[in-house]
Amino acid sequence: MTLKKAEKYFIGLFSVSLGLASCLLIAALVGENPFFVLFALIHGAFGSLSDLGYTLFYTTPLIFTGLSVAVAFHCGLFNIGSEGQLYMGALALTALGILLPQLPLAPVLGILAAFAGGAAWGAIAGALKSYRGSHEVIVTIMLNFVSYSIVGFCILHVFKNPNSQNPETSLLGKAYSLPGLGDISVQSPLNGAFIFALLVALGVWFILFKTPWGFEIRMAGSSPETALRSGIPLRRRLVEAMAFSGGLSGLVAVNEIMGFAHKFRDQFSVGYGFIGIAVALLGRNRPLGIVMAALLFGALQKGSLALELDTEKITRDLAGVMQALIILFVASETFWLGLVTAIRRRLTVKAREETGSR
Repeated sequence: MTLKKAEKYFIGLFSVSLGLASCLLIAALVGENPFFVLFALIHGAFGSLSDLGYTLFYTTPLIFTGLSVAVAFHCGLFNIGSEGQLYMGALALTALGILLPQLPLAPVLGILAAFAGGAAWGAIAGALKSYRGSHEVIVTIMLNFVSYSIVGFCILHVFKNPNSQNPETSLLGKAYSLPGLGDISVQSPLNGAFIFALLVALGVWFILFKTPWGFEIRMAGSSPETALRSGIPLRRRLVEAMAFSGGLSGLVAVNEIMGFAHKFRDQFSVGYGFIGIAVALLGRNRPLGIVMAALLFGALQKGSLALELDTEKITRDLAGVMQALIILFVASETFWLGLVTAIRRRLTVKAREETGSR
């Protein structure tokens, strides 16, 4: 590992540590023992088989959304629409599971439907970026709100569960269920989607770094002018990258619907699409780093729920603020990296001046 790469990973760990330190400082200010809060966070995330299962369950969707954001980043795009894309993937999967409940190879077709739903939504933003010059950030944000409306209408009027007062659809066919993971799934909602997410991360790594298409995607993001002069169809690759990114977000539905609830519950996402941005940043847009970052945020989500029960003055809202602070410090990683670079340059210049004076 080169010095520059090691420095980047160190800055990432420093950002997370600074975020955790700020959380513990808040805990101390409200009158809680920060060391007990830290213990409660760790014990709440990994203290038992059930806790571990919930942590990995929360980790799974963040792997998908982190990979989604990373693919777009590699192509020079900023995908803020993972939230809408995962809902459209969930809608496509739900429609298939309700309308055709007894299909052969139902799990495989369900996964493809979820990917296709998210990919179609992502491709819209990619096409508008490529052929109309629309900024993908604005487009994906607006498409999020459009997807919320479409999904809400379908849940309440098209696939509504007549036996429930909650905003949710009818159950999917039993053939669309994913298997559990042994004893850990008996005590938690963890299911086979976690293993599938790890395989997807491996597949994304192979596609991006070992295939010609992946090289062209990265070339389009790092040097568009060079890509055009090399004969790479830049516009097409942008659309394909956004479609691939959206499809990865759509796979979140595999964990929530096929693996756990077996129905589409309105607003099942707790911001997975937006947290995926921080996951991708912390993971340096590399699949392995994204898996590790997703595990960190999954542990924070599970551990923060335990804080409300194990402490007197930390509520669920304050736990959410603590998570947000960690995301804030992770997002400011570029600032810390620039600060370290400036300090290193200053020390280099000073060393040269001292050498010259001798």
